[in-house]
Amino acid sequence: MTKKVGFIGTGNMGAAIIRGMAGDDNIKLLGTDLNEASLQSLAAETGLIKCDNARDLARESDFIVLAVKPQHAPAVLEAIAMELTESKCVISIAAGLSVAALKEFCENRCPVVRVMPNTPALVNAGVFAVCLDDNHLSNEQRTFTSEMFKPLGDVYTLGENQFDSFTAVIGSGPAYVFYFIDAMIESAVELGLSRDMARSMVEKLFEGSTKLSKESKLHVAHLREMVTSPAGTTVKALVHLDRTATRGNIIDAIRKSYERSIELGKK
Repeated sequence: MTKKVGFIGTGNMGAAIIRGMAGDDNIKLLGTDLNEASLQSLAAETGLIKCDNARDLARESDFIVLAVKPQHAPAVLEAIAMELTESKCVISIAAGLSVAALKEFCENRCPVVRVMPNTPALVNAGVFAVCLDDNHLSNEQRTFTSEMFKPLGDVYTLGENQFDSFTAVIGSGPAYVFYFIDAMIESAVELGLSRDMARSMVEKLFEGSTKLSKESKLHVAHLREMVTSPAGTTVKALVHLDRTATRGNIIDAIRKSYERSIELGKK
């Protein structure tokens, strides 16, 4: 049976999910967005059916994907609440909104699913956390929601009590990686390599190292030791990182992100 999946918000992440689902004959895509030109372009690309407003979209959809900024989510859900029934499901990718808050905004009219993506989903290499804690979800809704994000990366079903941890490590994680990539590029430029060459080399370094970590049976600590010869160049750099507490600072930084995620969830 064809499922109708409607997207309220078709920005970067919403559009990425739509592109990942496009072409599935068992799914009918609908969308609405304030950016009419962007919506029109996405509709032409994916076959998405445009809706004039969120309420019309909710009325026509089996699954409603809330892909708006968190501060706009309450008003959107309150506006569509009258169109929601137990046979529908709201899927929220709005950061920080708990299952309880989502259900309250929906006036408890339908089950909800909370999802946390990360930005590599834009290139089909994301990591998604999916919360299926709402006991009003049907088995069909649980299965469909778990499967819909798989074209965009890896999907993990987590309890909501693990979402702040996921946010701190994985949701925010791309920024940490890009921060380190940027620092390495700058160091290469400072040492005399051209910026374009430095970027190409460093990006390949991260790609290759990640591939080796995934495909090797060795722990990452052992892979690090393979590069670390006694009295060599690598150990000199690593000892400096340890002496300046870089590992501890990374752990502390992620803890700060975790604590902030908890704070935002309480607002």
